[in-house]
Parts: sequence; C-alpha cells; structure tokens
Amino acid sequence: MKWAELSIQTMSEATEAVANIFHELGAAGVVIEDPDLINSYRRSGAWDYCDIPEQLNTGIVTVKAYLPVDDAIDDKIRVLSDSLEELEHNIETSLGPVERREVQDEDWAVTWKEFFLPVKIGERVVIKPTWKDYIPESEDIIIEIDPGMAFGTGSHHTTAMCIRMLEEVVKPGDTVYDVGTGSGVLAVTAAKLGAKKVLAADFDSVAVRVANENVKVNNVESVVKVDVGDLLAGFTGQADIIVANIVADIILKMLPDVSPRLTDGGYFIAGGIIVERIGEVLLALSANGLILEKATEEGGWGNILARKGGN
Repeated sequence: MKWAELSIQTMSEATEAVANIFHELGAAGVVIEDPDLINSYRRSGAWDYCDIPEQLNTGIVTVKAYLPVDDAIDDKIRVLSDSLEELEHNIETSLGPVERREVQDEDWAVTWKEFFLPVKIGERVVIKPTWKDYIPESEDIIIEIDPGMAFGTGSHHTTAMCIRMLEEVVKPGDTVYDVGTGSGVLAVTAAKLGAKKVLAADFDSVAVRVANENVKVNNVESVVKVDVGDLLAGFTGQADIIVANIVADIILKMLPDVSPRLTDGGYFIAGGIIVERIGEVLLALSANGLILEKATEEGGWGNILARKGGN
C-alpha cells in the first residue's frame, strides 16, 4: 500500500496544534522530529553508544504524518492547507510549506529503525527495540517494541514521563486503561509492572495491529487486550489507572468521562500537553472530579498525574 508522507517544519509552540490537525484528518501515525529531544538524549548518557550527530538547528521541529494514497487524499490535503492557514493566523507562528512524498509500508517502517536504540526510562523500565541487543541489569523490566507505523517508541519526553508515572502508581492486581495506545508501549509497561488487566484502544487500526504485535512479543497477551476505539467510548466498568498520552485538546474532550471510569482513589495520567496549555488542563481537572497529585515538565512538554477523590 502507498502512503503520502506529509511533512511540515514549524516552531516548537505549534507542534501540538499541527499534530492535532493531522490526527483529525485521520493520519495513520504522526512523527515529531525535535532536534532538542535528540540532543537531550545524546547528552543524557542513557545510550552506551550513539552515532547520531549533534543537532544544530534546534529552533525548528518537523512534524510528519502518513495518509493512505486513495481517492480522498486530494480533498484531505486541501482541508490540511485550509486548517494550517487558519492556525497560522490564530497563533501568529509561521509554518513551512507542506512537503509530500509517497512511501511504501516497508519504507515507512524502516525509517524508525535508524535512530531507535535501547534506553532506560525510569528506575527499572528499559525500552528496547526488538532488533537490538541489550544486556539487562538485575532490576530491569525490558519492554520490547517495534513501533512499525504507530506512534510510541518510549523515547519522547511525553511517553517517558508517562512510563515514570506508571512506575510510581501501578500496583499488582490493578486494572489499567490505555487511551490512544499507539504502539502499545504504555499498555505493555503497565502489564510488566504488575497490572492484572490492561485494556488499550486506539482510533487507528494500524496502531491497533502494531500494538497487538508488541503485546505478543512481550508475552503479555493474557493481561493486555487492544482494540479499535474512540477515547473512552468503548470502555466499561472502572479502572484503577487511566493513562492517555495524546494532546491537550483531546484530553480536555475526554475529561468528563475520566472520573466515572475510575475507582475511588484511582489515578489519571495525562501526557502530550505542551507546557503553554498545562494551566488550561489543570483548571479542568477539579471541574471533573480529579485532584492534582503531580505535574512534570520536560523538553517543553508537560504531564499530569491526578487522582479521583474518595476512599
């Protein structure tokens, strides 16, 4: 199958808004190439060896999305152009031109592998590409991931913060809901941290297929179930933890449904929020029955850990 890779260069403050436009168009995966993120990992000492050069033009972020080349592609690109023009006017930030190239499934998958190396995220969790070797330490929890055409290698600031929060709050026997699972990295992490039941959903069927493959690779099929779903619409019952690593607009949209889906004292982990919008999300928490436990920030991105009041 052929895909249109659409690429836009912009400033970091417009990254989330551009990614959200792509998501609304039904993009089967959005890639954010942030030079600041690459440099921070080069300097972190998390990699034993890294041959990625120091990034120089750190003011520019490239956002890429992948749309199937079908009868609707031209209409989608016209909608994209109109949406970007409106965004440029509203946030007064310049956007580069939309560049387009066509790629095959296998070309897209291979582009991830050049820069994806094993990295220790929290106290114990190590994200390891399936095609790389890694010698674990005694306390390491290894999460094997092949992101394929889905978002989520674990190395982005937002995903890493979610993983560290999961390390803090997951208890043996917990039920966890992962909304917008992408590659399934957070769902697999929750299972390997001791969750008894993990339900994961993504609007993108490609992501669901990739996530299910990663569930099998990590031998957690008995714990993790992944299906196509729109936010919390397909979830029934209550969870001890809900994690959503998406974008601010979608988190705000789903907040009214979070508290009813949490047990008393249950946790909500929200990621993918640019720092400029953290305050907006924090204000919405209390209005929806949630109490802030912690807010963290890395590389211009913010994550929130909140709790439902009760016993």
